[in-house]
Amino acid sequence: MALKGQYFLALDFGTESVRGALFDTYGVLVHTAAREYHTYFPNPGWAEQKPSDWWDAFTEVARGILSESGVKPDSISAMTVDTTSCTVLALDERFTPLRNALIWMDVRSFRQANRIAGSDMGALKYNGFGKVSAEWMPSKALWMRENEPEIYRKASHICEFQDWINYRLTGEYVGSINNVTARWYYDSRAGGWPRDFYDKIGLGDVVEKFPQTILELGEPIGTLLPDVAAQTGFSTNTLVVQGGADAYIGILGLGAVRAGRIAFITGSSHLLLGHTEKEFHRRGIFGAFPDCVMPGLWVVEGAQISSGSVLKWFKDNFISRELEQEAERKGLSLYDYLNGLAEKVKIGSEGLIVLNYWQGNRNPLTDSQARGVIWGLSLKHTPVHVYRAIMEGVSYGTEHIMRYFKDAGFVPREIFACGGAAKSPLWMQMQSDVLGIPIYLTEEPNAPLLGDAILASYGAGVYESIEKAADSMVKIKEKIEPDLEKTERYRYYVDRYIDTYPPLKNLMHDMLDHESD
Repeated sequence: MALKGQYFLALDFGTESVRGALFDTYGVLVHTAAREYHTYFPNPGWAEQKPSDWWDAFTEVARGILSESGVKPDSISAMTVDTTSCTVLALDERFTPLRNALIWMDVRSFRQANRIAGSDMGALKYNGFGKVSAEWMPSKALWMRENEPEIYRKASHICEFQDWINYRLTGEYVGSINNVTARWYYDSRAGGWPRDFYDKIGLGDVVEKFPQTILELGEPIGTLLPDVAAQTGFSTNTLVVQGGADAYIGILGLGAVRAGRIAFITGSSHLLLGHTEKEFHRRGIFGAFPDCVMPGLWVVEGAQISSGSVLKWFKDNFISRELEQEAERKGLSLYDYLNGLAEKVKIGSEGLIVLNYWQGNRNPLTDSQARGVIWGLSLKHTPVHVYRAIMEGVSYGTEHIMRYFKDAGFVPREIFACGGAAKSPLWMQMQSDVLGIPIYLTEEPNAPLLGDAILASYGAGVYESIEKAADSMVKIKEKIEPDLEKTERYRYYVDRYIDTYPPLKNLMHDMLDHESD
């Protein structure tokens, strides 16, 4: 039952920052705050973060929300946290990190992933019995065991960001059904942990280091610890409710809680996540994962590791000061200014193809050793051409994944989008045109945050189901229709995008091996 003056705290720990928000029982955003933290790249394909930076950012955000919103601590009934997925920690017996966290985009464990793929175990159905991602928990845990054996030995607990932050908040070491199913090979319908699989790949002891209690999304974990309340100003009566991986929680914040809908989560990476009523597995697709978001449904996944991050990389490193100054004179952000210029460039960027594999390819190739390619350059091309070509390349990558979905019999008719790319009318129209499918945008652009609030409201007993919470709290603001004539024109460029990887695959792998020696 909804109570007047009742609020829910949502915390979205993304790749670059933590965003906190207060929502009321109807999904209305009351206040938000954010703080950045740093990512370290010690070697090509490596990416690390310091857990202490996450905690410092969280406490700053928490204090800021309370001081700036005017909401009383006792009015915040419950909170939910989502985090990046596949961000792996090794902790000692007191839950102190033994090293920096290997974050989701870290793909140093590609050799371990390749060996795991050769294990020929039934658990590999989640990979379509194809390649194994170097991002996932088993690959990273095995890399740690083989390359940092002393740290692995000392680690009493090996877990994800999600598990560590919830422990810091409540003192309870529990896992999320979402993370462990979608990234650790947990199967709720086949007894849970596939111990034979972990034995076969040389990680027989790791299950004992994992959280032993697994909670569904929206289940209460516990209330805030007194020291956390003292650091943040929150009440010790605030209930902490189980969340999960940021993109998966975004499914809820987009209202894609029923079979046949696709959640399109954009940002540093892009994810397509769809609910289906039937189980299926296909090479090139991740899933279908049982019960990992909505009990009784399966989730299928396709994702691009490097999408918005490539556009940001290009903006930060290759856009001239002249263009920056022109954007400032017009009172526009550099992104908005570049979008306006890119909109004038013809479809196909006058013959440019960008293969956006800067940190490898997750789907449908699952190749951690793949790397980015730009081809078709001529002296006519400008930075604006390349900027648009990056947008188009990411859009082609989405269509590449969708073709695999369709081949498996999963044919969605509606896409619900959020995240950084959803702020760009050019990019969303381009993506709709490439796919030939309508895209819906919601009033609350940060779907993971709203998804957290939905779970918190359900966990606090305000709504009797996650579906009813989503129906009440998610609101659609815009429908983007595809231009089907452009869909036909884009098909040629999508095909050239897909054709780029096969002849370059061995060169990419050879170069990475050479640089790794």
